[in-house]
This record gives sequence, C-alpha cells and structure tokens, in this order.
Amino acid sequence: MPFGLSDETREKHAVQTDISQTSGVSHLIELLRRPLALKIGAQAFFQHQAAGGILLITAAALALLLNNSALTGLYDSFLQTPVVIQVGALELNKPLLLWINDGLMAVFFFLVGLEIKREVLEGRLSNARQAGLPVIAAIGGMVVPALIYYAINSSDPTAMTGWAIPAATDIAFALGILALLGPRVPVALKVFLLALAIIDDLGAIIIIAIFYSSELSTAALGIAAVGIVILAVLNRRKVTRIAPYIVVGLLIWVCVLKSGVHATLAGVVIALFIPMRSSNENNRSPLKDVEHALSPWVAFGVMPIFAFANAGVSLYGLTPMHLISGIPLGIVLGLFIGKQLGIMSFVWVGIKLGIARLPDGITWAQIYGVALLAGIGFTMSLFIGTLAFSDPEHTAAVRIGVLTGSLFSAIAGAMVLHYILPRTISQVSHVTQRD
Repeated sequence: MPFGLSDETREKHAVQTDISQTSGVSHLIELLRRPLALKIGAQAFFQHQAAGGILLITAAALALLLNNSALTGLYDSFLQTPVVIQVGALELNKPLLLWINDGLMAVFFFLVGLEIKREVLEGRLSNARQAGLPVIAAIGGMVVPALIYYAINSSDPTAMTGWAIPAATDIAFALGILALLGPRVPVALKVFLLALAIIDDLGAIIIIAIFYSSELSTAALGIAAVGIVILAVLNRRKVTRIAPYIVVGLLIWVCVLKSGVHATLAGVVIALFIPMRSSNENNRSPLKDVEHALSPWVAFGVMPIFAFANAGVSLYGLTPMHLISGIPLGIVLGLFIGKQLGIMSFVWVGIKLGIARLPDGITWAQIYGVALLAGIGFTMSLFIGTLAFSDPEHTAAVRIGVLTGSLFSAIAGAMVLHYILPRTISQVSHVTQRD
C-alpha cells in the first residue's frame, strides 16, 4: 500500500485491491458490507465475472413476476408497443418485442462474430490440438439434444420445427455459474467451457441461416451482397476506422431484415470484416477494441433486455401435465440429459481415437460438471424458440421447457462442480503443477 495517504484513501485502495482479487461471490458480498466499499459496490459488481449471469437471472425472474401478477397487461402492452422508423419509402414498423429480437440480438451476434474471428485467428481455436476437444464436445452437445427432441416429437410436424431449441448453450449464464465457484475453478476448465460455448454459438448461427429462413427476397439479398462487397473492399484496403463498417452494416441489416433471412445473421457477417490488425499502429487491434467496448453493453444491456422480453411465461393453470407434453419435454430432456450425454460420449470417443485429449489438470468429473452447465440454453434457446414458433401456445411451451431445463442444468452443474473441485486455491495450483 502506498505511504503518505489519508486513512480513507488507504482504505479505498485496500478495498479496490481486494475487489480486483475477488472471484467468489461470497467474498464480493463480504466486501460490500464495508461502509466505504458500498460507495464503489456497483463498480465491483459490474467487474465481477458472474455479474452478467446474475443480471440475466434477475431479468428473467422479473419478467415471470410481472406476467404472473396484476401487471400482466402492462407487461404485454409494453412488449407490443409499436415502434416505427421511416426514411422515405423505407418503413420499419414492428412491435418493441421484434425490435429487441431482430435488432438488439443482431448486436449480440455481432459480438459473437467478433469472438469467433478472434478465437480462430489467434485464440483457442487457432490451434487444431487445442480446438479438438471443445469442437468435439460442442458437436455432441448439439447433435444428441436434437435427436432426443426428435425422438419425442417426431409424430408432430409442427412441434418438429423446434428441434434446434435444446442444441444451444447460453455463454453468459454458464460462465456466470462457473464464476460463482471462485478461484477453485482451474483456468483450463474455464477455457474449455468458453470455447465449447463459442463453437456452439457458431453452430446455432449455421442452423438459423439454413433452417430458419423463408420467403427469400432476391432484391433485398442482392443489395445486401453489394454491402458485403463494400465491407470486403474496406477490409482489403486496411481501413481501420469502425464508422464506415457500421454505416454499411446498418444497410446490410435492413436488407437482411427485409430478405427473409433472419436479421441477426447480419451482425455475424459484419463482424467477420472488422480488421484484426492495424497496419499503421503497432499493437492495436480494431477488432479487439470494438469487442472490448461492446462486451459490457451486451452483457449488461442487450442480454438482460432480451431475457426480460422473452422469459415472461404465464404460469396460470400450469400443471405437471404441461411439462410432459411434447415440446417442453423434448426441450427439458434435450438440455438436461442430451447435453451431458452428448458432450461426455463425444469427448470419450474423441480421446479414445486420439483426436483430442483432456487439458492438463482437468479430470473427467470436472468435464462432466461443465457438460451439465452446457445444458443452460436460456437466452439462445429462447431465441431459437422465437424463430421456430410464433403462436402464443407454442411459445409458452418453449419458455416452460427452456426455463425448466436450464434451471435443472444450472443447479446440477453447480452442485457437481462445488463438490468435486479442489477446496482451496493452493490445491488448484498443486494439481496443475503435478499434472
């Protein structure tokens, strides 16, 4: 601690130091009990790894509360508020719910695209040896849940539209649960879950592009293609200012919105052309700069707003029979059983075939705990559900299934990891060094 400072300044320095070293949520709560720490408590919370997941849970709980109270009419009216943007002959007239699902989620997918590009070029997916295990795990975590959903709903053509719902993983929620376990979690395990979830998102993007696009407009797609060419030229000429990419990107988003392809995919396309490196400035990455600036807006704004808008299912008249009907049952079993079964079986086969290996210091029990957390579909599953179904009856069934399956997975994953992870940080270091 620096010398020559006032008592209050020294205490503030100590609190900030403690917060920067805090990983477990219990330590964070303890810090916030200090009078001075209360002044910087908000900053500490938003810097905590679990903050995004906590806000997601809070937003979803608030939506459930409002839609199952006397305020249900206000909640529905708010989401159906018409929002109109018109420029000349171009008119975008949608309820607020669709602006959230088509507009804000495009920002989320833009961030996902940036993460995927960075990981492929110089991150965890740039090395085939490192990428092998999470790629195999992600494939198993998408295929088996979809097969379970298919087996349960194969006799219902309408229900089959939602086959991809349990194939998704919510990055923020899963990593938030892992962060709550504090420094006991090995870094390699966090890396594995993050890489698995990113690959899972890439799979979701491909599924949306192929299976959830309809009534394509060739004119709109043609204009979008011109916009993509312009982005390619900007990238090729090493333009590192972000403004031109955003302007052209907005044009592409409008065209994709009108084309019949889901508008969120425009976010991914735009992200792929953001330059990774600047030719004029050393050690500067425009892509990383945008990713760093955008991440808190998505974690603390876009995702909680989406959860609030889409998690508010009415529980009025809900009985156990509703949970065992086709759509909810397929989603619950797909997320809770399919994810862990798919990830564990595919990882086991991959290791036996020699195309992947467990990271140093990571045990099979820890992989199983992560496989359970991967069953937290939540945001991504709800999003795919909005693409698969539009009528209130089916969307309610989707929400019931997603919330139940994600809740089971979160509780089971947290409990398993709580009991099998090393009890102290020194034990984590000892295991890592030993292996």
